[in-house]
Amino acid sequence: MPTVESSIIVPVPPATAFAVSQTTGETRLRWDPFIRRQQLLDGAQVPAKGVRTLTVHRLGLRMVSEYVSYAPPTNVGMKMIRGSWFFERLAGGWRFSPVDGDPTSARAVWRYSFACRPRWLAPIAERVGTILLQRDIDARIAGFARGCADPVVVAAVS
Repeated sequence: MPTVESSIIVPVPPATAFAVSQTTGETRLRWDPFIRRQQLLDGAQVPAKGVRTLTVHRLGLRMVSEYVSYAPPTNVGMKMIRGSWFFERLAGGWRFSPVDGDPTSARAVWRYSFACRPRWLAPIAERVGTILLQRDIDARIAGFARGCADPVVVAAVS
């Protein structure tokens, strides 16, 4: 299964970095170039293991995903439950850790893994998908870093 990964060091502690990654609404839209809209489903008020979300990509693609892990302030993982026809599977995980010797900054590592369908097209589709998802994850983590430096975003999670 192809995997793409991106990492960055942000100027906030891991707990703050984790909290920024879980923002919603207007706060999320300030930093996340990937989404047009995102909401928790089934009446959930806060993210947690087992909670489902609806994400609408900036191009209008829709996906329902579920938190498979939620362990503040170190990691979060999600898997696609329903989404675009061309993904057989899609999962993502975000990890946050302190940077050696500097408790005021964190290393964020984001990883996506996926498989495409139909299977006969997967070898080509997954090569193209790797390029496109790498571009998306790099832009998204750069936006996340901007959010971690944005006083409005940081104040929203403090």
